[in-house]
Amino acid sequence: MACASCSTKDGQPKGCKNNGTCGTDSCNKLTVFDWLANMSLPNGEKPFDWVEVRFKNGRKHYYKNLENLTLSIGDIVATQAKSGHDIGMVTLVGELVRVQMKRKNIAQEGEDILKIYRKASQKDIDIWSAARDKEEPMKVRARQFAIDLKLQMKISDIEFQGDASKATFYYTAEERVDFRELIKVFAREFRTRIEMKQVGFRQEASRLGGIGSCGRELCCSTWLTDFRSVSTSAARYQQLSLNPQKLAGQCGKLKCCLNYELDTYLDALKSFPKNDTKLYTEKGTAVCQKTDIFKGHLWYAYEGEWMNWHKITTEQANEIIEINRGKKKVASLEEYASDLVEDTKAEFENVVGQDSLTRFDSPKRHKKRKNNRNRSNKNRNNRRKPQNSKNASK
Repeated sequence: MACASCSTKDGQPKGCKNNGTCGTDSCNKLTVFDWLANMSLPNGEKPFDWVEVRFKNGRKHYYKNLENLTLSIGDIVATQAKSGHDIGMVTLVGELVRVQMKRKNIAQEGEDILKIYRKASQKDIDIWSAARDKEEPMKVRARQFAIDLKLQMKISDIEFQGDASKATFYYTAEERVDFRELIKVFAREFRTRIEMKQVGFRQEASRLGGIGSCGRELCCSTWLTDFRSVSTSAARYQQLSLNPQKLAGQCGKLKCCLNYELDTYLDALKSFPKNDTKLYTEKGTAVCQKTDIFKGHLWYAYEGEWMNWHKITTEQANEIIEINRGKKKVASLEEYASDLVEDTKAEFENVVGQDSLTRFDSPKRHKKRKNNRNRSNKNRNNRRKPQNSKNASK
């Protein structure tokens, strides 16, 4: 996605360099397309009085518009907080907010309902911007304080409230951390109210961003918002090597992309017999050694002859299993394996019309030197022949 601020100029992308907070708000992964924006409400219907507001670190909340303000996507508003007010950006209005609240089971009535105060004034925006400029240097100092106190935790980000009255410190830790002394140090150094909030390693990676092993930006930092649990069984079903260094992402957990094709593999494996199912033949009992999910092939080996594998299809394996269920045996696996005709010869054609890749290689010089030596030897022999003939005549 891109916005007007991120358009290209002279073939080069300019980039708004606002990290998802540009004016048109089209560079953020949490941006929602309001496909009901051009549709008018029926006569007599009042617009839905709830608004979706986004804050830093992918935080979204829903607020009631009690003042009947005319709001649209991209407006900066001052919202109610537990103490003071916060500044955020409107990301969704209208009937789609009702759908989102219903999907997330957010009640429209209750005591904990928050409201929108007003559209943010220039003074509110200046205080908010000045507070956000303090976050990065504060994060560096906060990490040093945690190291000095020898706490096993990592402070990943800091978020100021819109009125600069409170700072929320996001951190990750393997175990429970006693940070009571750390909060005292923060309050004394930074002169503001402190709130500590622990986040997971996947959420930390989504905020920090980075490049994955595939060469593209991390899914969690670009478009992925639903962090489902990933288990090693997903790698087993896809026949991947159980190597933690290859299966782990930058967050140190299993890669989220292991779940992308898992359902397709599970559907394909429904037609495969279980790996622990044995095939009984007159020649012996065969055990499954390997499966190829894409081609639908299985390799079996007789007990005691583990080096000799016989390849059959899933249909043939299921046919043998059905015969075994009737307490019968087939003659051997060789009968089924012989039916498979495997073409291992690969022919590549030049469909693009390109020349050989070695056409720019410099010719080998030792061949020319060898030819020159042969020519010089011939010339020497030709010179010597007349002298020998004269001596012979004398």
